[in-house]
Amino acid sequence: MKRNATAVWQGSIKEGSGNITTQSTTLNNTQYSFNTRFADGVGTNPEELIAAAHAGCFTMKLSANLTEAGFTADKLETKCEINLDPSKGEIVESHLTLTASVPDLTQEKFDELVADAEKNCPISKLLNTSITVDATLA
Repeated sequence: MKRNATAVWQGSIKEGSGNITTQSTTLNNTQYSFNTRFADGVGTNPEELIAAAHAGCFTMKLSANLTEAGFTADKLETKCEINLDPSKGEIVESHLTLTASVPDLTQEKFDELVADAEKNCPISKLLNTSITVDATLA
């Protein structure tokens, strides 16, 4: 399975801008720029896209883990916060905050399945940074 996206940039780093289009066209010439990355511009940025990918991937992996263990979630909601350190020019952390509603699941089993999803979702495996999770079983 292969997926793709295309980024186009024109101009200098601060005054220029670009757009991103994904294979599915869910993002279609979606604007990004210096301001959308480092200030409050309109559009997206690479870190926001990584956060979306990590939140989605982790949540799907956890759902798969739950299914394999014989559970079905009423709801899994994950927020991902990507921390970019501009002075280092690198992402230094991906922090996942999960709220889960899963009938009949013990805290111990929940913690085990969350830890596995944190470690083994494909995006976690891709990221070369600290990954942390705060998980609440409601």
